[in-house]
Amino acid sequence: MTDTPLHLLGALLLVAGAVFLLLGGLGLVRMPDLFNRIQAGTKATTLGTLLGLAGAACLHPEWGLKLLLIGLFILFTNPISSQVLARAAHRAGTVKSSLTSVDRLSEDRGEA
Repeated sequence: MTDTPLHLLGALLLVAGAVFLLLGGLGLVRMPDLFNRIQAGTKATTLGTLLGLAGAACLHPEWGLKLLLIGLFILFTNPISSQVLARAAHRAGTVKSSLTSVDRLSEDRGEA
């Protein structure tokens, strides 16, 4: 593998993706309740995975179309699945942290 600007960009994107995935894992440990953990994990893993896929596409341009399709799938499914999980947890009565002061779903449903 030669040191071209595209390879350097790919390596930087892979490192940035790994950092976001690491921060997402840290968010899962540090956040006070399930709802905050879902948000931290979803945002960080979506961006981290997309950056990793972009880095892999720079390193292996022949994989570009496949990686783009994988990225689009992740971009659409990851936020939707986390929203569905959060709604299910809310309906099940999962306890919120005392630090959580706003509950828009309860307000929308007239429960607040």
